[in-house]
Amino acid sequence: MQKESIYGLTFDQLTEWLMDRGHKRFRASQVWDWLYRKRVTDFNDMTNVNKDCLELLADHFVIRSLSDYIKQQSEDGTIKFLFQLEDGDLIETVLMDQKYGKSVCVTTQVGCNIGCSFCASGLLTKDRDLSSGEIVEQIMRVQHHLDEEGNDERVSHVVVMGIGEPFDNFDNMVDFLNVIKDHKGLAIGGRHITVSTSGLAHKIYEFADLQLQINLAVSLHAPNNELRTQIMKINRAFPIEKVVDAVKYYMEKTNRRITYEYIMLKDVNDHEEHARELAELIGENRRLTYVNLIPYNPVSEHDQYQRSDDEAIQAFYDTLKQKGIKCGIRLEQGEDIDAACGQLRSQQKKEAQGQ
Repeated sequence: MQKESIYGLTFDQLTEWLMDRGHKRFRASQVWDWLYRKRVTDFNDMTNVNKDCLELLADHFVIRSLSDYIKQQSEDGTIKFLFQLEDGDLIETVLMDQKYGKSVCVTTQVGCNIGCSFCASGLLTKDRDLSSGEIVEQIMRVQHHLDEEGNDERVSHVVVMGIGEPFDNFDNMVDFLNVIKDHKGLAIGGRHITVSTSGLAHKIYEFADLQLQINLAVSLHAPNNELRTQIMKINRAFPIEKVVDAVKYYMEKTNRRITYEYIMLKDVNDHEEHARELAELIGENRRLTYVNLIPYNPVSEHDQYQRSDDEAIQAFYDTLKQKGIKCGIRLEQGEDIDAACGQLRSQQKKEAQGQ
C-alpha cells in the first residue's frame, strides 16, 4: 500500500489522527514543528518524539513523495523545478525572486482539462488531481532548496497558478491553503496567497463562503462571451454573466479585491474597444477590481497567437485607467525556460507521448 504524504494533513487532522491512536495532543505540535519550522525530512530526526509515535508515523506516512527530475534556472533568477511523483507523473513548480520576497507558483493537477487555446498547460489532458500533500510538498521542496543554498529567506508568497484548475481540485486545494497558512508552521499570510481560477462560478461561491482571506484571481481574457468562448472553451459552461455574478458575491461576502487576469493577444482581444467593453463589464464593481494585463508568452503549438505590441498594451492600459479601472501590466519572469505565465507544462512527458 502506497503511503500518504504527511504534508497532506492539516494540524487539526494530524492531532485527531494521533489522538485516535492513543497519543497525547502535544505530540501533534511536536511533529508539526519538526516538519515546518525545523523542516526535517526523516521521522527519525524528530528527537523529542517518542519511538512508538515515530514508528506509527513511518508506517503510515512519508515526508518525501516527490523526487527531483530537472531543475532549470532563468537568466532573471527564476527557477523551474520539474518533480516526479511516486506514480511517475511529472509536475512543475516555479520559484520567483520578487522585490517583496520569494514567491512560489504551485501546480494542482497532472495535466489540465480547461483547454484554453493559448495555454501550454492544457496541451496534456488531465490525468489526475494532486493530493493536498503533493501540493504542500512543492512548497517544502522549494524551501528545502533555499535552506540548502544557505539562503536565510523563506517562501513568503504563493500563487496557485501552475498546471491545472485549482477549483477543479477544490478540497485538496483548501487543505493545502490551511496547511501553509497555519501560524504554527509556515505561517504564510492569506494576503500573500493568490488562487487563480478560469471561472468555475459555483466554486467561487463556495470559496467565498469559506472566508479564508485568500486573494482571488479570475482568468477572464475577453470582455464578451463570443470572444471568450473562442479562446476559452470553459466559457460554454460558465459564461461571463455567471462568472461576474459569482465575483460580485465574493466581493460582497469578503469585502476583498479580486484580480481579473487578461492575456494580451495581438489583434484578438487587445483593441481599445475591448478595453472599453471590459470597463463597462466591471462597472460598479470597480472599487474592488484590479485588472492584470499579461503579455502573451509564446507557445510553439499555439502559433495562431502572437504577443500584442507594446503600443497596443499601453493603449489598452490607458483606456482602462481613463475609465477608472485599477490595472497594471505584469512583469514577466522565466520566459527563457518556459516558466512564464501560460507556458507551464511537463515537456518531457509530452515528448514521451509523441505529441
